[in-house]
Amino acid sequence: MHLKKQREWPQYVVIVGCGRLGSLLAGLLSEVGSSVVIIDVNESAFELLSAEFSGFRIVGDAVEIEVLRAAKTDKADCLLATTEEDNVNLMVAQVARKLFNVPKVLARVFDPRREKVYREFDIETVSPTNLMAQAFVTSIEKKQGDKSCA
Repeated sequence: MHLKKQREWPQYVVIVGCGRLGSLLAGLLSEVGSSVVIIDVNESAFELLSAEFSGFRIVGDAVEIEVLRAAKTDKADCLLATTEEDNVNLMVAQVARKLFNVPKVLARVFDPRREKVYREFDIETVSPTNLMAQAFVTSIEKKQGDKSCA
C-alpha cells in the first residue's frame, strides 16, 4: 500500500498504538512527508515500524496527559487512536479533541455499538468489524449470481 504524494497530507500526526495498524500508518504517513510521533506503552512494539518511518517514538501511556504533552499533541493536525482497546481509543481521542483542540481525530473502534458514543463526542471512527462485515456481505452478493457462496 502506498499513499499519493501529490495529495495534501497532515503536516503533524500523532498516532497512539504501534501495533499492525499504527505502525503501518506511521510508515505510510512518514513516507509522504508528514511529521509523525507514535506512542505505545510497549517499547518492543516499535520493532513493527518500517524502514520508511522517520518520525519519533514515545514509550508511554497516551491516557496520561503528560505523555500527550510530550508528543506535542497541541501542535498536531491529526491524531489517530489505533490501540486494540476501544476505551483507550475513546479516552485519548476525546482528550485530543477537547483538551488539545486537534482538528482531525480518528479512532479505531472494534465494537460497532460504541460508534454512537464516539459520534456524540465528535470523534470520527473506523470500525474494522463493520468494514469486514461489509466486505463479506459484498462478496456474498457478488457470488450469489454464480451460486458459489461457500
